Amino acid sequence: MGEALIDILNTGDGASQHVAGGSPMNTAVALARLGHDAFLMTHYADDDLGALITSHLAASQVTVTEGSLSASRTPTAAATVGADGAATYVFDLEWDIDPSHTPEQLDVVHSASIATVLQPGADKVFTLLESLKAQATITFDPNARPAIMGDPADVRPVVERFVALADVVKASDEDLEWLYPGEPLDAVITRWQSLGPALVVATRGADGALAATASGLTSVPSRKVTVIDTVGAGDTFSAGIIDELGVRGLLGASQREALRAIPSSTVEAVLNHAAACAAITVSRQGANPPTRAEVRGSDAPAPAGAASIGGTVSGSPRGSIGGTLR
Repeated sequence: MGEALIDILNTGDGASQHVAGGSPMNTAVALARLGHDAFLMTHYADDDLGALITSHLAASQVTVTEGSLSASRTPTAAATVGADGAATYVFDLEWDIDPSHTPEQLDVVHSASIATVLQPGADKVFTLLESLKAQATITFDPNARPAIMGDPADVRPVVERFVALADVVKASDEDLEWLYPGEPLDAVITRWQSLGPALVVATRGADGALAATASGLTSVPSRKVTVIDTVGAGDTFSAGIIDELGVRGLLGASQREALRAIPSSTVEAVLNHAAACAAITVSRQGANPPTRAEVRGSDAPAPAGAASIGGTVSGSPRGSIGGTLR
């Protein structure tokens, strides 16, 4: 549940390319490619740019819910990709949803980023997630976009409201630094976990990923991979978490207590699977997440390369991947 838009990619040489994007949309595509029945409740227009989104989603067999093509124009994000592969964005979008066509049977509902902050849709997203929690696992990625979200002091209570509602939360170290400047990452995710989620995950660049559960903190090292670009890496990481939890029978409201009791060994497996999925995404151009067959082929340790999976780059030259760029 969330934004689908067109990334207008400017390479700096005067050329540009139109590519379907948006954090929640990327996660829906990643889940569909991993073999799940994926639905996307979103908000774009039935225009030329919208046709690119529709075609992109159809190619991965993502079902767009009725009422999603009701915007006055298809949203855009003008992205400039630097020499280090990091991107900066300028957004032009409106956000709303039509909850009247929500699928009847759901195991998990994911929302993220702009969709949870920008009105009038954000409040509708929260209300719908509340109603769906009786049947589904709720997952959330704040995926901070400072250019459109505004002052972090205003965004923090909004994000924390979604954190408290969710069963699983994933954020990048740079998301957390923007929201809580100067606070230790482990303290933030531990506090978030105490608000209600069973699992809170922070991706943290070359230091891998760190998770907080009721039993404490679990960390995994980064994976090494040669990076083509980093677009969609964090969205794929979110999909990888959801996918592995599903494989282990931990999705759905009936499994909420089992998810709360998740052992550290299972947390490690979930994070390693998510990192393997994201590693494939960054090894090729654009938000191009892997199929299940591709992930199975990457089960062996990845070869050493130029960068590591586990956090976000977001304009930094350090080459550490694992969250969506801003």
